[in-house]
Amino acid sequence: MKVFASMAISASALSAEKLRIDTISQNVANINTTRTPEGGPYQRRRVVFSEMLQESKLNRFVRLPSRGGTDGAGVQVSAVIRDEAPARMVHDPSHPDADEDGYVAMPNIDVVNEMVDLITASRAYETNVQVLNVTKSLAMKALEIGRG
Repeated sequence: MKVFASMAISASALSAEKLRIDTISQNVANINTTRTPEGGPYQRRRVVFSEMLQESKLNRFVRLPSRGGTDGAGVQVSAVIRDEAPARMVHDPSHPDADEDGYVAMPNIDVVNEMVDLITASRAYETNVQVLNVTKSLAMKALEIGRG
């Protein structure tokens, strides 16, 4: 049933956006972390999304060249990767991790970019909640038609 497919797509987006919000929170929380178990400062993490595909019922009979006979089935997190941008060098000779010249390697995190990403992720999350609620409302209205 298409209603459940729509709900599954929205649910997959909610899960993906929640992980994105958690990752952004982790970045902001580690903005001053200069030591990690791997050595060096914390490196910014980024979530990579990919499309989930499924075999289309219609396309089993007619292959569409653009999609290879598949329909979108939602979104998934394909990876959480480290941003390989260089660390920010800050002059602070009193810091315990300062080098001989007094510079400290700080995480490659820009708070402004993280806040923009957080706003974008939270808006996407809210939108998918709205889609889920509208889909549920439409399903309930369809059930009411059957009663009448």
